[in-house]
Amino acid sequence: MLYTSFRDFRILHLALCLAILAGAAVIPHASAEDDQIQLPRSMAWTAYNLGTTGYNQAVAIGNVLQNHYGLSLRVLPGQNDISRLMPLRGGRVQFSANGVATYFAQEGLYQFAESEWGPQPLQMLMSSNGLSNQGLAVAANTGITALSELRGQRVAYVRGAPALNVSTEALLACGGLNWDDVQRVDFPGYNAMWDGIINGDVDAAFAATVSGPTRRLEASPRGIRWLDMPHDDEACWDRLLEVAPYYRPHMATRGAAISDDNPQEGGTYPYPILITLADMDETTVYSLTRVITENYDRFKDADPGAIGWALERQVFDWVVPYHAGAVRYWREIGVWTDEHEAHNQRLLERQRVLADAWEEARAAGGRGPAFAENWLSIRAERLEAAGFNPDWHGGP
Repeated sequence: MLYTSFRDFRILHLALCLAILAGAAVIPHASAEDDQIQLPRSMAWTAYNLGTTGYNQAVAIGNVLQNHYGLSLRVLPGQNDISRLMPLRGGRVQFSANGVATYFAQEGLYQFAESEWGPQPLQMLMSSNGLSNQGLAVAANTGITALSELRGQRVAYVRGAPALNVSTEALLACGGLNWDDVQRVDFPGYNAMWDGIINGDVDAAFAATVSGPTRRLEASPRGIRWLDMPHDDEACWDRLLEVAPYYRPHMATRGAAISDDNPQEGGTYPYPILITLADMDETTVYSLTRVITENYDRFKDADPGAIGWALERQVFDWVVPYHAGAVRYWREIGVWTDEHEAHNQRLLERQRVLADAWEEARAAGGRGPAFAENWLSIRAERLEAAGFNPDWHGGP
């Protein structure tokens, strides 16, 4: 699937991949099918900021690749969704350990509704589905104990990071609030946001419960408290899912101030999600998916969230399609069903509808808010005509 506005980027991306693969060697592997694993000598990913659980997990996987397959992995931290996906789109990295912004980028929503972006042909290899949640934490010394009590309080917002901001909006909705009911405090990046809450500049911030910066808040004089999303509160969850339908209820047993004895009643979604572009070499994707899965025991203890990469914790019917190379491996080991295939094909069709709608919007011309408004209108109309739910029509 080609997007005219990004053809140069995709040509560069393909050229770089071919150059890497041309110098690749088959790395020895302890199995009867050694010749099926073909990895380049070096590879680059983007991930979340230094110290986050997403970054730590990517580095742990990189250590396995280096120590057992001779592949040098460079992990580039990005402070927001745009900075993580720009290198992937431009061909400077081959994969990204990304978050739910993967879906926003696929859909061409929020920051990706701008004329310079549009819907991206992103595809999954696998994802981490751990024992943690993604939620709103407050400094314990604020005395805030429920989402509804955030009214009038200072809540963090990260510029250029819809994955964080939409999820924050969804949790506010769970408490019967929106951005107008709180004091929004803007930050340039994820780590800056957490520095802000530790320093007393803001009262609430969004994170995975196992994210590194949450431990710093826990250890600080302010302390940390996670605000529950009560599973029996249907009104809360109805409001939440209207904003963020990618969530599901989950009891977390890992994270800052969270344990088996002190679980957190909240919600979760896959994070990080290992993604690439649709035109990435199938053999490379197959090999990477297989190597990560078969070497899980070598990195599972490197980070509290790394347990989520286990085979039995994979989710094959999420909202972004799987790459053909990954499907090849999942089918090979017998975990990819006919239902998964039907679901995946439907998601690929959705991406094709989005690509056509984007070309239509581009042909209509314009820039700025007027372009985005027209694109979102065309997007919703074309998805509905093809039998898809548009889910979102705009953003905060």
